[in-house]
Amino acid sequence: MLTEKTVKELALALGEKLTNAGLVATTAESCTGGGVAYAITEISGSSLWFDRSFVTYSNGAKTQMLDVDPELINTFGAVSKEVVNAMAIGAVKNSDADIAVAISGIAGPEGGSEEKPVGTVCIAWYNAHSGHKTESYLFVGNRSEVRTQAIRLALLGLIENADALGSAQI
Repeated sequence: MLTEKTVKELALALGEKLTNAGLVATTAESCTGGGVAYAITEISGSSLWFDRSFVTYSNGAKTQMLDVDPELINTFGAVSKEVVNAMAIGAVKNSDADIAVAISGIAGPEGGSEEKPVGTVCIAWYNAHSGHKTESYLFVGNRSEVRTQAIRLALLGLIENADALGSAQI
């Protein structure tokens, strides 16, 4: 089962899916700080199916690099489905990729609130061919564990996205 695989195994599986489907991916990351891109670029030959990564830790970076409307951030907060969806769309728009994952969250140990406690992570997957999927999670663990869980789910979602697109193109 994919959920039991390591981050490296997931990145390998993603590369295979993207290569077979003729697709290219990009990432837009906040709380994971480029962790998804790091996992992907650990795979030799990933430049064939991975275009670039946007590490947009600050709100200003989200607006400057990914064209996220500042009003979305003001209204919903950086850790929201609305903002990660805009980040994912902006990542595809500002790259040569077909699909993207975007992540924003509160990895801790500080920064949480009653509404958005530490461990809250929003992830969006977007593809230029058939739209998006956005989810919100509440992970348990320390900062490193929250980030690792987010990276694993981001990769799993990209694999599912590549599967769906690959099947649609056949």
